[in-house]
Parts: sequence; structure tokens; C-alpha cells
Amino acid sequence: MVHFAIIGIGAGAAAALLFASVTSGTLLSIPLFYLAPLPIMIAGLGWSYWAALTAALTGALALGVVFGAVFVFAFLAGAGVPGWWLAYLAMLARPAGGHEGPLEWYPTGRVVAWAAILAALLVVVAIPNLGTDGESFRAGLHDALARMLRVQTGTPVDTPLTLPGGTDPERFINFLVSVIPATAAVLATLTNLFNLWLAGRVVKFSGRLTRPWPQISAMRFPPMLTAALVLAIALSFAGGLIGVVGSIFSASLLMAYGVLGFAVLHSITQGMNSRPFLLAGTYLVVLMIGWLVLALCLLGVLDTMIDVRARVARKRGPPAIT
Repeated sequence: MVHFAIIGIGAGAAAALLFASVTSGTLLSIPLFYLAPLPIMIAGLGWSYWAALTAALTGALALGVVFGAVFVFAFLAGAGVPGWWLAYLAMLARPAGGHEGPLEWYPTGRVVAWAAILAALLVVVAIPNLGTDGESFRAGLHDALARMLRVQTGTPVDTPLTLPGGTDPERFINFLVSVIPATAAVLATLTNLFNLWLAGRVVKFSGRLTRPWPQISAMRFPPMLTAALVLAIALSFAGGLIGVVGSIFSASLLMAYGVLGFAVLHSITQGMNSRPFLLAGTYLVVLMIGWLVLALCLLGVLDTMIDVRARVARKRGPPAIT
């Protein structure tokens, strides 16, 4: 237990330093800030969820002492809890066939779903900082963006805001207000998944990963998640704060289904001679034109509803015997 505590304290200190780097205001601090959950996940995957929990609490305490209570809450919501909980779920297992049977690990699809849910909750709990209803939230976000743009463009407070290229500042800020909540949820989902993947690779390379590496192409989501996505999309059309919350959960869950869509694509292209080019082209196109990930989101939803992978496998038939 003492060994786990030492690992946890070290990981917590590293996570706190990464999280606190955002106070420097430099461009390098942004990726470092988003990597804050990584040491916590490494402690959880390589040692124990107790080590990860110790890391989360240690990092929060250190930031609280230096920066105050606001950083404690921000760290726990943005790095501590997601890092600990996702690492815990990734290493959760039970005997598949009784006490002597092989271990059955917590499904990878459910871990991805949790990553999306935690990302949405992170954005939702940040809403009261800007407003307690739809109008006050949008007004608070509008004012915050206007101040940020003034700082970036060097526009004095007592003069009209101007943007390069003759862009109408008011229309641009209103556009950002409408897309930032959903975009933040998508980014948080991807950050959670990237940190978990990177932590797994680090721990696997060190030889401390006790679970087998998951087969991503076999990943599946519980059907209930589709119902949650439909409900979130329906709520996103409502007005006020409910609509904002609905858009946040819609974006994070759609991103999760986009990941599932990639898993389906990896599965149904197995055995194709053009598979490397098809996969590389898909990744490249999605990176260049981000909204095309919606096609993969739809593929993920369809697979959950009608099992696209099984249909393709039946049509393909058994592999030829050589």
C-alpha cells in the first residue's frame, strides 16, 4: 500500500504541474494542460486504482494550496475524476466462467461511452460560471469571448472591436457562442480517449499492463446508449439551458459513435487488398474536413441497431482454406 501511495503522490504532482501550466498563458501550455489526466491514468493502469485515486487527490490538494479552491474543483472535474474513473474501468475484470475461469474485462465500448459522458459532464458543470439559465449563459459566454478577442487583437476597451479581413465581430462572436459548448464536449471526449490510449501504451511498453490489449474492431456499445443519444438530440432543440445541455451531450455521444464507426470500418475492411489505403484515406479526409466524421457516427449508430459487422461477415462468408 505504501508503494501505491508513493506512485500516486508522484503521479499527482506531475498531473498538477501539467494542469497548472495553463497559468503561464503560452501556446505550449495548452497541450500540456490537456495531458493532465495522463499521469493519473498511468498510475491506475500500471499499479492500482488506489494509486490513481491518490494521484487525483494529491494533485487537487497541491493546486488548492498554491492557487486556491477554484483550482481544486477544476482539477478534479477536468483531470482527477476522469483519469481515476476511466483507469479503474479499464482494469475492471471478473472471472468469465466461475472462480477458476479466465478474466472477462470491462467492455471497451462502455469505457469509450464513459469517456464521452464524463466529457459532457465536465462542460455542463462549467456552465454556472457563465450563467444559470440559457440567456445569461449565452450572454456571459458572449462577453468572455469579446474580452478575449479584444486582448488578442489589441483593441482598446473604449473603441469598437475590429477583426482582420473585415469580419463582422458580432456575427463571429454569436457563431462561437453557438458552437463552443458542443465543440468543448467533443474536444474533451477526444482528450479523454487519447490520454487513456497513450497511458495504455506507456504501461504496456513498461510491461506492467496486466490486461490484454483490447481489439478495437470488436468494440460495441450498449443499445441504451443509442436511446440516450436520441434523447440528447431531441433536447438540443429545446430552448434555454436544456437545449445547451442537450447539444453538449449530443456532441460528446456523437463523437463516441464516431469512434465506434472507425472500429466498424476497421472490421468490415479486413481481408481487403486496398484496406491500408482505404483506412488511411478515411483518417486523412476526416482530419482535413472534420464534419465528415458524422458519416462515421451514422455508421456506428447503424452498427448498434442492425449489426453491420455481422451482416458484412455473413455476406463475405468464411475465409477460404488454402
